[in-house]
Amino acid sequence: MTPDSAPADGSEAETEQPRFILYLSGADYAHTLRQLTLWAHHVLLPVYGREVTSSEPWCSRWWEHPEAVAQLHGLWLAWGELTGPGSGMCGPANWHRDYLGPVLTALRDPSGPFAGCKPGSHRAKEVPTVDAQDPFGPPPP
Repeated sequence: MTPDSAPADGSEAETEQPRFILYLSGADYAHTLRQLTLWAHHVLLPVYGREVTSSEPWCSRWWEHPEAVAQLHGLWLAWGELTGPGSGMCGPANWHRDYLGPVLTALRDPSGPFAGCKPGSHRAKEVPTVDAQDPFGPPPP
């Protein structure tokens, strides 16, 4: 499963490059999130998932954490580019070194997006407050 699958009929039609998930909305977002979820649940977690501990948390509802979705989507896009058809022989090694390790380290950090989550218990991340949404824009009416 790659983010940029070729046409099913084998034609050489130009395929549109996938867009980063944070730029999507509605049906496009839902479709991309489903594809990401299938990859995460059938490739990433079975192969690279490690035991959940307090020092390496994971949320069983990771898709409800926007940071996790963004990080994992980037990881999935890199997977498609570096391990798919036409990738170089060093692609998988580069993916492991440059993408997999850093993303999983960031996500599973005790102060990362899953910090408040425990096995079987999801807790939404509290977003830091700001004094003004647009401090350099025109004053509100």
